[in-house]
Amino acid sequence: MKAGRELLTMRIIVVLTACSFLLCVPAFSQTPAPPVSPEVHADGSVTFRFLDPSALEVLLEMDGTKPVPMQKDDRGVWSVTTAPLVPDYYGYHFQLGSVGLVDPSNAELLPNLLQNESVVHVPGPVSLPWELTDEPHGVLHHHFYKSPVVGDQRDFYVYTPPGYDARGKTEYPVLYLLHGYGQLTSSWTQTGFANVILDHLIDEGKAKPMVVVIPLANGGADIINGGHAAFMNDTLRMKNFDKFTGDLFAEVIPRVERGYRVKRDRNARAIAGLSMGGAEALHTGLNHLDEFGWIGAFSSGGMLQNFSEEFPRVGASTNTRLHLLWIACGDNDVWIKLNRDFNKWLDAKGVKHTYTETPGEHTWMVWRRNLANFAPLLFR
Repeated sequence: MKAGRELLTMRIIVVLTACSFLLCVPAFSQTPAPPVSPEVHADGSVTFRFLDPSALEVLLEMDGTKPVPMQKDDRGVWSVTTAPLVPDYYGYHFQLGSVGLVDPSNAELLPNLLQNESVVHVPGPVSLPWELTDEPHGVLHHHFYKSPVVGDQRDFYVYTPPGYDARGKTEYPVLYLLHGYGQLTSSWTQTGFANVILDHLIDEGKAKPMVVVIPLANGGADIINGGHAAFMNDTLRMKNFDKFTGDLFAEVIPRVERGYRVKRDRNARAIAGLSMGGAEALHTGLNHLDEFGWIGAFSSGGMLQNFSEEFPRVGASTNTRLHLLWIACGDNDVWIKLNRDFNKWLDAKGVKHTYTETPGEHTWMVWRRNLANFAPLLFR
């Protein structure tokens, strides 16, 4: 009799639990499902969606385009569809008043210490240097160390090309590749696809097999913690550049040359970078011509307006030391005037160099193409 009552009690509990769950189902179903965003269409156009019934206005801000107003439907979903886009990776965010937001429906991010963005891939043919293929791939190695020069924990990446053998006899030239302001050590691979681009170029015989080293390009946390105002402070910025250079020579280059089969002379050593990293490549390379024979600068931002003060030893005699000085900038870049002025200064000094302007703004779409055009020129 007691067992019968216990069994009845258990059945009642099960029924009540099931009823409780069923009562909760309508509550869950009333929560709007997150919209699909971004949705890439067959023609290369993209639909972006963002759920916020209370928002008064939402704008889409995307690389290579002006801000575009989004339209709200009766469910509170804001959306906009672009025209067909050139195949590439596009950074974007949603702008609500003064607040920029990543796309909550998209897990792919373009990380940045100042403001993250979402990223959408409009795929293209495998001939594009940043598209993954079945060709041989190099290897990315990640290293960590404590810098006595800067006084913090730092890291760097090393790309070794396909066929690299740590026990072999072949020694490779090295490209030191620098990221921009607010970016991370991983930005050149995670967002710029530098390793994929080198895989393509080497496999196609367009670039010499090379080791690529990507260090942390900040000379300390103060340049980031102070925001753009700190970066625009000449004294603080030059201190940052000098600390980066000191750490590169004291820590990064020696670690690379101890750990990898690389050539150890200036004729087999290049330095290049984008934005802040472009200015640092010029600052480091042109002031240490005994260390670098190849220099590249993409959309350089942060050089002193008085170029003779920053590069006191640059002149016609520089031509006997440099194999290549390659400078590029997007024609609608925020730093275009600085780059044009620097080009004119180099001309006036009689310094041989290549200067090119390409369509585009201050974006990875420009820098990926810069690297794809620059790397084949190295170590020839």
